[in-house]
Amino acid sequence: MLVSPLRGRFAAALVLIAVSAPAAPAAEVCPALFADGQAPVLTNPKLAARTVPLCFEAFAVLHSGVTRTPLYAAEHLTRASVADARTVARDDSFHEETRLPADERAALEDYVRSGYDRGHLAPAGDMPTLSAQAESFSLANIVPQNRVLNRGLWADIEESTRRLATRRGSIFVVTGVIFSGDAVQQIKGGVLVPTQLFKALYDPASGEAGAYIARNDESRDWHAVSIDELRGQAGIDAFPGLPAGARATAMTLPDPHGSARAEERHPRHEPTWQDWLQRELHRALRKFVRDVLHAIF
Repeated sequence: MLVSPLRGRFAAALVLIAVSAPAAPAAEVCPALFADGQAPVLTNPKLAARTVPLCFEAFAVLHSGVTRTPLYAAEHLTRASVADARTVARDDSFHEETRLPADERAALEDYVRSGYDRGHLAPAGDMPTLSAQAESFSLANIVPQNRVLNRGLWADIEESTRRLATRRGSIFVVTGVIFSGDAVQQIKGGVLVPTQLFKALYDPASGEAGAYIARNDESRDWHAVSIDELRGQAGIDAFPGLPAGARATAMTLPDPHGSARAEERHPRHEPTWQDWLQRELHRALRKFVRDVLHAIF
């Protein structure tokens, strides 16, 4: 399905419903996933309408009923969690998020023939358990993402982030979306397409912080910004508890293109038939459990 531009309508809609009271802060639900226990703050009041915080096993999101996407996903990555995540075989299980109102959430059919990938904010590759990975496929954690970006530069940024967590031992991560300009696209169901994506990192040991920003297109260009600069562009204060000095200066972020070259030198493990069998057994077991729970509840 072809996407359609929402020229002034997106901004106008946000203005009209900005008076709606935002949902309770996600920090009240799962503070361990946020730096200093403080959830990101929406500094652009237009984004606050019809937002719902959701907690998952290994990440938290703030979902928007206006965009029908998450505005951000927050994670706490550690050396141990990254090591655990590397042992979990990926098993795609995209599903709708039933905790959200039906008229404010994306549906699986919205992405069919949309021309966009279902892009994770909190990556499946960060999830330290099979159950956490299954949760990451909730559409509450998904945005329409350019296929070249999703499978290229953005995957490299995600891998660079995991390697940084391994080197430093512990980092907090906030991944989010930016809607900029006077023409925002949508796919089926009114799901809005971000113009850019960001990934903000904070190292609590060194006090350093910074963010990657990449356009949601086929370019492999990215740039680093400070947390203050990110706040100005995204309307989201990713780490509100940071002191002024850490907010104003961007840390030196790993070069994602360097991670891509490292992957070429050390190719990923090719799955065996045992891996395939284990994945299919896990998939069948999860489906059985979901069916039983649905029948009961």
